[in-house]
Amino acid sequence: MTDETTAGPDRSPAPTPSSADPDRSHRSSGTLTDSADPITGPGASAPDPAGSPKTDTADLSPTDTADMPHWEKRFRAPRIGLPDWAEDAPDRSLFVSNATGTFELYAWDRATGAQRQATDRPNGTTDGTLSPDGEWIWWFSDTDGDEFGVWMRQPFAGGPDEPATPGLAPSYPGGLAIGRDGTAIVGRSTDDDGSTIHVVRPGEPPVEIYRHRESAGVGDLAHDGSLIAIEHTEHGDAMHSAIRVVRPDGSTVAELDDTNGGTEELGLAVLGFAPVDGDSRLLVGHQRRGRWEPMIWDPLTGKETALEIDLPGDVGADWYPDGSALLVEHEYQARSELWRYDLGEEPTGAILARVETPAGTVSGSTARPDGTVEFLWSSAAQPPEVRSTSGAVVLDPPGMKAPGSVPVRDVWVEGPGGRIHALVQQPAGDGPFPTVFDIHGGPTWHDSDAFASSPAAWVDHGFAVVRVNYRGSTGYGRAWTDALKHRVGLIELEDIAAVREWAVSSGLADPEQLVLAGGSWGGYLTLLGLGTQPEAWALGLAAVPVADYVTAYNDEMEALKAMDRTLLGGTPEEVPERFEASSPLTYVDAVRAPVYISAGVNDPRCPIRQVENYVRRLEQRSHPHEVYRYDAGHGSLVVEERIKQVRLELDFTQRYLTARRQTA
Repeated sequence: MTDETTAGPDRSPAPTPSSADPDRSHRSSGTLTDSADPITGPGASAPDPAGSPKTDTADLSPTDTADMPHWEKRFRAPRIGLPDWAEDAPDRSLFVSNATGTFELYAWDRATGAQRQATDRPNGTTDGTLSPDGEWIWWFSDTDGDEFGVWMRQPFAGGPDEPATPGLAPSYPGGLAIGRDGTAIVGRSTDDDGSTIHVVRPGEPPVEIYRHRESAGVGDLAHDGSLIAIEHTEHGDAMHSAIRVVRPDGSTVAELDDTNGGTEELGLAVLGFAPVDGDSRLLVGHQRRGRWEPMIWDPLTGKETALEIDLPGDVGADWYPDGSALLVEHEYQARSELWRYDLGEEPTGAILARVETPAGTVSGSTARPDGTVEFLWSSAAQPPEVRSTSGAVVLDPPGMKAPGSVPVRDVWVEGPGGRIHALVQQPAGDGPFPTVFDIHGGPTWHDSDAFASSPAAWVDHGFAVVRVNYRGSTGYGRAWTDALKHRVGLIELEDIAAVREWAVSSGLADPEQLVLAGGSWGGYLTLLGLGTQPEAWALGLAAVPVADYVTAYNDEMEALKAMDRTLLGGTPEEVPERFEASSPLTYVDAVRAPVYISAGVNDPRCPIRQVENYVRRLEQRSHPHEVYRYDAGHGSLVVEERIKQVRLELDFTQRYLTARRQTA
């Protein structure tokens, strides 16, 4: 499932193809702090901080909202994610909404139109799925946003929650697939055990079928339950997965490894088994031609079928329900579109046809049994909607509607590693404007022409906003994504500097009022940029950042340790000079701009101790800074908490920029 505050896979173990998760299996990735906030991917839940009131936005009257600024309305307006549906009971759906002021799961019976809120927790809930028969809602229960917990389930029609996988201790989730007989394939990871995968049959104790120290997770379960696809990085490259298909007893059927044992930087991703009994075809994302694109692999015969999809950019895919065609999601230059690929008897008989969607970003899509396609769409100017190719809006949330914002324009800047794509929004009038460089997280993610409440808030307050798809970003080919290795952080900042020079020389940005900002990896780049480019920035805003790379490595979840070893080429003991060169703490004494930091005290991705180390160094210098700590993990699912954080950032920025102008 998904939530609208998520910007994408942030600090996640490995990048995946551009398509939305097609196999409906749970993947633990996401951040709730980045600039983009359409519902795009699973995220970590986080608690409602003490004293933060909830606002039932569906019940707000016109009088209540008359004086509410547009930027707050964008956060408070109810949103709905793309509905998931039970494969054998397609009238039963599950979706995420913030209608109560906190993101929770909702059950929807399409046959009767009935909807009900399925989860209700102070910290919100977004990770969930339906059993194939539609009888059960599975959801992941963590503690205070720490992403460490267990799977629970409840009847679709309502009833008490119960442990879904009794016998499995709490862990970080590593994928989930549910079979038609009730058997669940559960991936999990812990610091002690590494990655494990278990078969959980109804009424029986869990059986472990896989274990490895490196990152691995459940990809999908075949329609008839006979095959399990596992993504793993046993070769040690956490950015490029291999695929193993096993039987439910754990015996290996076949292996697909484009890394050649970790010697080549080519990744694979499970996109899903064919949704037909007895059909062993597996849809796989690969990078063999320098980008993500799909192919079909039959692990029983070894046959690989290339798909001739002649589109630029990254291509992902999902099956149509009868297995005769693929729903293709195509991403290119920060926009996306949908296509239908009819497979035919042979690849030469395949037909590629456009599925009409408006210009902008499709953040998720699904083909229904009746042949229609439902998709979550937005643009920078228009809030997200769940639409159908039938022409209907699938779900229209009640209450206040989110105001639109200004459209985004594209800028291409020559940089040290090639052309850099940046997205720009600006207020009315002529520049130069005070300008926020809003840096996305990941790093394996990218900003797109999608609705985002945070950049829109800055524009409302007279700021231009520049978002840079630096090297390391997805969507511009494998070489661009993989380019940041070893000189981590420094390469991204070279690209940001090139775009900054363009912004100033073009007259867009006031060089005395440049703000560097971002969440998670974007927060990391913010602190690193303030220290390595101290003359360039008037102030910095860092949300849930990596601040002290060595301590962050020691405290973070095991899967992220694997990612950092891949990025930097080893552990802090093995390559201390690289960790030192890439750590914001190394440059903290050079920072000149005021610094605002927000951090979740239960964050497993950018843990609090390393943030406190950085803050103490600022304190020792008596350097101007403010720190906001909240009782949550890697962000918040509570609308009022998100508004509070944006308000604090706006206030900090306006105070210090005003003081800077007065002393200039």
